[in-house]
Amino acid sequence: MGATVSGAPMSLVLGVVMDPIEHIKPWKDTTLALLLEAERRGWTLLYMEPGDLFLRDGRVRAMVRPLRVFDSHRAWFERDEPREYDPAEMDIILMRQDPPFNQEYLYTTYLLDKVEREGVLVSNQPDSVRDRNEKLFATDFPQCCAPTLVSARKDQLRAFAREHGDTVMKPLDEMGGNNIFRVEKDSPNISVIIDLLTHQGRTPIMAQRYIPQISAGDKRILMIGGRPVDRGLARIPGQGEFRGNLAAGGSGEGRELTDRDYWICEQVGPTLERAGLHFVGLDVIGDYLTEINVTSPTCVRELDQLYDRNIAGELMDYLLDLRRGAGTAYGS
Repeated sequence: MGATVSGAPMSLVLGVVMDPIEHIKPWKDTTLALLLEAERRGWTLLYMEPGDLFLRDGRVRAMVRPLRVFDSHRAWFERDEPREYDPAEMDIILMRQDPPFNQEYLYTTYLLDKVEREGVLVSNQPDSVRDRNEKLFATDFPQCCAPTLVSARKDQLRAFAREHGDTVMKPLDEMGGNNIFRVEKDSPNISVIIDLLTHQGRTPIMAQRYIPQISAGDKRILMIGGRPVDRGLARIPGQGEFRGNLAAGGSGEGRELTDRDYWICEQVGPTLERAGLHFVGLDVIGDYLTEINVTSPTCVRELDQLYDRNIAGELMDYLLDLRRGAGTAYGS
């Protein structure tokens, strides 16, 4: 692992497991922001895609590519030819693979579990990512959520829509606003929507009472070590849209956190810290928590630009404290 002088790292080895770097949008990609910060610190970057991890005779190995990154919209990376490497020799591994949380994702968490047991700091902790579905996880804090139903049954979903009048229905394993429907109780398409999302009653989905405050934005609150970054990004729906996701055409506006936002963070934060969920994005609409993003939370670059911050640097400082065994809470 990386050498140290007087307890301070000289040159750490940072591995990153991510989707193909050539397909990212560099001007807004949070993973690139994290890698740029690591490179500014002189760390060695080793790039992996999920399929590059493998197991041989009980030990995890990886085909890694040494990586260099640049803050450019045209040419943001260079990488060398792949070579076999022992992930246990890395200091920190960032798990930054996007959903959907499918079998490929599941197997990646199993392999990184083994690497973590070798003493490598994996962020976020693989078993916690695996065990906490981003939409279902929010329901662990019902005091923070709007009325919610998770079911595959058409009769229950229709009854929920009748009860609340205006409902949002969405799959449990998507991201970026994909396949989210707003359903009114008398909508002629409600049966079609339910059949589509539940795969004819086989797959549970989430139904939530529609929150009108979405017109003011779906606020992303970033959490480091269970503590909030003190500014959030409100994703404002585009014209004719009810989804605030930037990937669905929403626009971002910076917002100060409200007293209610801080209360929600206080409810959720201790669980995040205990679970090794070091870097998380809470989605809050109005007064309600709607999702807890544990896989690859975004919005760092937008917040950095708006508030002249270096959130990636704050996260790296926190991870370094964890690696040293200090366990210092972010913001304390």
